[in-house]
Amino acid sequence: MKSFLKGFLKFTPVFLLAGLMIAKIDALTAAPIAAIYAVIIARLVEKLKFQQCLDAAMKSVSNILVALFILMFAYAMASVFMSSGVGAAVVNIALSLGVTAKTVAVVGLLCTAILSVATGTSWGTFAACAPIFMWLSHIVGGDPILTACAIAGGACFGDNIGLISDTTIVSSGIQGVQVVDRIRYQGVWSICCLILAAVCFVIAAGAMHLTGDAVDGSAVVSQIPESVWDVLEEKRPAAIPLLNQIATGVPLYMVVPLVLVIALAICGLNTFVCIGSGLISAYILGQFAGTTGSLMSFLEECNAGFADAGSWVVVMMMWVAAFGGIMQQMKAFEPLAKFVVRCSGKVRHLMTWNAILCLAGNAALADEMAQIVTIGPVIKEITEENVEGSEEAMYRLKLRNATFGDAMGVFGSQLIPWHVYLAFYVGIAAGVYPLVDIAPTDFLKYNFMAYIAVISLIILTFTGWDKFVPLFKSPREPEVRLKKKAKKEDAAA
Repeated sequence: MKSFLKGFLKFTPVFLLAGLMIAKIDALTAAPIAAIYAVIIARLVEKLKFQQCLDAAMKSVSNILVALFILMFAYAMASVFMSSGVGAAVVNIALSLGVTAKTVAVVGLLCTAILSVATGTSWGTFAACAPIFMWLSHIVGGDPILTACAIAGGACFGDNIGLISDTTIVSSGIQGVQVVDRIRYQGVWSICCLILAAVCFVIAAGAMHLTGDAVDGSAVVSQIPESVWDVLEEKRPAAIPLLNQIATGVPLYMVVPLVLVIALAICGLNTFVCIGSGLISAYILGQFAGTTGSLMSFLEECNAGFADAGSWVVVMMMWVAAFGGIMQQMKAFEPLAKFVVRCSGKVRHLMTWNAILCLAGNAALADEMAQIVTIGPVIKEITEENVEGSEEAMYRLKLRNATFGDAMGVFGSQLIPWHVYLAFYVGIAAGVYPLVDIAPTDFLKYNFMAYIAVISLIILTFTGWDKFVPLFKSPREPEVRLKKKAKKEDAAA
């Protein structure tokens, strides 16, 4: 009973952090409060000195310093891509293909998937594309719910694998892996999920007997009602400049910076090289396109991106890392780890539990970033404390944990009706397309992208079938072993 009470007390900082997040208190406030409370619990329960807690916190923060710098540059590139016309070029290419009622949903899916990679934000992508594709769907006679689900799923694609996505960077930083490594590792799986989702939307459109008469969607922005702009001005003003660029048009070669960044990432070049190439190429091509101003204004925009990241995300991550270091120092996650290990016969079973913990945490917290920063340190310690293997094998398990945190956060949010993600989507959809009443549960009807990503990730991990997906195979016995089994095997030998 005493050991149970002790273990429970050590876990209460997690409950506090979760409770504060559920109460809608900003993570920038919740994380310091939880970290201070963790120090108090460590002092009372484990008799740790304040300096020991401080050293553990600083060591944990030092482990994510690279991720913090990446975040700042990512925010700068996202801002430049939005203003220089890179994002508008992606959308205009999609609209120029000729859209029908049968294809509007799948085109919306693919367009938002690419745009979210370019901008690093699912919320901004949905806000920018909802008025375009919802009204385009209306014009061609498509199904508005099917289209809304398509652009919602596509908007999450880049948030899960985008080089400049905050959730990608934060989840990778917490697990201690390079963002570029993460993108290469899960790239084939992510693209396969996108292709399968596209096929599902084509099949669904056919089952609905939607027409196939092509309509040029390039002028759709001019047909968006004035009231829609008022909604965007209130809820997502950053989407308005992008929509204006789509309406006025930008040279299609402005998509080159995005292609360059993706190509360099696939080649495995350093993350800073990839982001730097995107920034420089966007500025140079923007000079020819007339979308970028002087060098000084470009540098000021980059500086604004640094400031945006530093004003919230970077500071929040530092506090979360400090919190995780203190929790690890007092072995707060040990009871949960023991339970997971007890229920696991193999390493892949333990990793499946990590995925389930992420999904459950997302449902409980109703916020994907809260889940990443709360559950991320938990699954990291569960793996490190209970699995042994080579440095390379353990690194691949860290990559899978990073994928769990991000995918179960971003895609899992699409399947949780009370999640803040869906609340935002419903607010935007209702404001920009008031002809249909859209409820959170409507996004569960046809969000094939979310279903495929979440379910496939769990099944592939549990069964070991991820070996059939290039680059995505997780290490398994005897390359890695559960420490409890290793002790038994060594003793028997």
